Amino acid sequence: MSERRRAAIAGHTGDIDAARSLLDHPEPKVRATSLGALNRAGGLEPDDLRRALTDPDSSVRRRACEELARWNTDTTLPTELADSLTDLLFDDEDTVVEVAAWAWGERPPATARAFERLLAVATGHDDALCRESAVAALGALGDERAVPAILQATTDRATVRRRAIIALAPFDGPEVDAALERAKTDRDWQVRQAAEDLTL
Repeated sequence: MSERRRAAIAGHTGDIDAARSLLDHPEPKVRATSLGALNRAGGLEPDDLRRALTDPDSSVRRRACEELARWNTDTTLPTELADSLTDLLFDDEDTVVEVAAWAWGERPPATARAFERLLAVATGHDDALCRESAVAALGALGDERAVPAILQATTDRATVRRRAIIALAPFDGPEVDAALERAKTDRDWQVRQAAEDLTL
């Protein structure tokens, strides 16, 4: 049996010791799987997440963001974990930035530094998926200060525009109404549909 499979089984059987024993495995896939297994088994600790969020392999950092979004959701993120998650919004790997932004949308409230970085990613990141993910997170956070960034995103490429229209759902005001009306005539039918759905 492969060690990755052994880690996965440990998560389903609640074998916390077996899952934790693989967190430092040399293979990134095994480390990532053991992280998920620990979370599933209820044994994932803040230090496990902290180390995974700073792992040298991007696939482990991505998995850490995913697991952090699902971890201990009835409490606010500890400061150290919030700082580490925010650091990943500056990551060199676009796929890590994308998932880190998504994770912040799942773990409100965002810290001041995280919120400012989400605004920057939504309006200026080179990668469209990162911009889209940050816009979605800003909509999920529901902070009125995000409205200008989300409105700017309604003029981005089609995938980002669609996400921006959906992200406007928690907000009101004449600028929001105007953006929704413009979106009803967008050249992308999914953007038009999203706007129609929000103004029914």
